[in-house]
Amino acid sequence: MRKYILKRILRSIISVFIVVSIVIAMIFTLIPRTKVLDLDTSYRKMTGDNKTAYRFTTFEKLGYLDFVRISDICAESENPSACSVNKSAEQQAMLEKYENDGYTVEYFRNGTPYAYHDYTVFELALNFWKNLVKFDSVNFVEKTYGVTDLEKKYYIGKDENNFPAIMCSGCEYKYQVYFGHGFPFVHQNMVKLYFGISFPTKSGMHTLDVINEEQGSQKAILQTFPTGVELESPLNQMTAKYKPNVDHLDQTRFTDNYADCKSYYESPSMVETSYIFGIISLVIAYAIGLPAGMGMARNKDGIWDKLGVAIINFLIALPSLALIFFVRQIGSMVFQLPDKFPLLGFGNIKSYIAPILILSLLSLPGLMTWTRRYMIDQSNSDYVKFAKAKGLSQREIFTKHILKNAVIPIVNGIPASIILCISGALITESAFAIPGMGKMLPDAINKMNNNMVITLTFIFAALSIFSVLLGDLLMTLVDPRIQLAEKKRGSE
Repeated sequence: MRKYILKRILRSIISVFIVVSIVIAMIFTLIPRTKVLDLDTSYRKMTGDNKTAYRFTTFEKLGYLDFVRISDICAESENPSACSVNKSAEQQAMLEKYENDGYTVEYFRNGTPYAYHDYTVFELALNFWKNLVKFDSVNFVEKTYGVTDLEKKYYIGKDENNFPAIMCSGCEYKYQVYFGHGFPFVHQNMVKLYFGISFPTKSGMHTLDVINEEQGSQKAILQTFPTGVELESPLNQMTAKYKPNVDHLDQTRFTDNYADCKSYYESPSMVETSYIFGIISLVIAYAIGLPAGMGMARNKDGIWDKLGVAIINFLIALPSLALIFFVRQIGSMVFQLPDKFPLLGFGNIKSYIAPILILSLLSLPGLMTWTRRYMIDQSNSDYVKFAKAKGLSQREIFTKHILKNAVIPIVNGIPASIILCISGALITESAFAIPGMGKMLPDAINKMNNNMVITLTFIFAALSIFSVLLGDLLMTLVDPRIQLAEKKRGSE
């Protein structure tokens, strides 16, 4: 079994690698990169050499190419001062060297040269995977800022809830592992995934930070800082990063250079928002759909079965968009529920009722249909006939035999349903203006936010593939007769 799981995990990793690599190749080669700057207002206002430099700098940040200014080129020369003179022999020699290395040399309007190298498809994928995982270490401050007098060590401290936390001196982040505010409530900074920066929306932010960033207004919390001062502040001390230069305000709060902190906000992040709606609606759908499907199967062709089939057919036939706007309109007119989520916001339960009801109704038909079908299929099995011949009651047959076998394929889909709640619901979130994950991928595609598209592709692909594995493993727990790994000959 262990070998089987390891093989499945390996195949899953390879699948994610292939899918994301194909997406990278498509995005960076099939879409003209000039379109990336179409929505950049800063770029449209620029002219001349500043516009050219900004364009190449942006393309370099986004991973399209390697852009090298003359100052960087001449830094490699034996005579940098002579190299910096335009059209000098030293400069021409260095430019020729770069051209031989595959760079294209061009000139600004003022005559100053620059060079750039467009990455091939292979180099694009290689750069992505090479920079995907970043490890924090006690040598970060010394390597990045050249600070050698800082004591480098890991130690045990306290987090914001007074629980033990793994802390570090010399790392980029002061708190390495800690319990903290916000989903998923156990945080770590030892290993980070880096997918690049977001652009043009949330320009300059890491894409994962955009997804995980809390929303709304900053929220001040009464807290005690390392210097002993107690005050209300939105700073989240658990996110403290090393800051090379601290100002007077930092010195009144912090005893060291770990003073670069993120802030608390009033509302949860986009991923947490989508998960809240998704998981609640999923629980409601299963709580109603499974018993309803079982009741229909037990009373096949009866009045409850016919009524259930009618409900299923109605919900399937009704377009999702029509259901969403119908429920939203009825909720607003009859029950005074908000037709837009921001009207009452995260703090009011009325904001959740209509969207959760819609998501539950959209999931119900499938659950009811498949539960009914699986149980009816099992009802016609030979073991059921044998149980009837033994004199077992209809109730015993359903609860002890049919249900146990019929629930197996349903259990297989539970991990995917739970995990993929983070992906959000595009139409529902759009209709109610819910700031969740549902609109993020279409928005990223429309705004040419390439790194965000790659980030979301990686997340959704990885979660989808590994949730299938978890579903298979869950089946073996429900029914030990199911063996995922092939038995060796002669083992019986």
